[in-house]
Amino acid sequence: MTAALQLPAVLDIQQAGPLREQLLGLRGQSVIVDGSAVGRLGALCLQVLISAQQTWARDGLSLVIDRASDAFADQWNAFGAPPAASVQGDPA
Repeated sequence: MTAALQLPAVLDIQQAGPLREQLLGLRGQSVIVDGSAVGRLGALCLQVLISAQQTWARDGLSLVIDRASDAFADQWNAFGAPPAASVQGDPA
């Protein structure tokens, strides 16, 4: 079974804790994270997402960020975050 998580438009410092809690609640199952609504990605939320991807990988499960908005993908890459392959934008 694969769970889905819709990210909010703003992923700032105030969203880091709630995002972490949402992800922890989905642990134990593969997750598709919908980044289509994200307009701003802050460093703490980026760290939460990267940590979640690593945790899921250690658990033998997938956590894929799908349908990333252009702003999300641009900010993810601007931080120099690991593989953009795990951040899949809308098909062109």
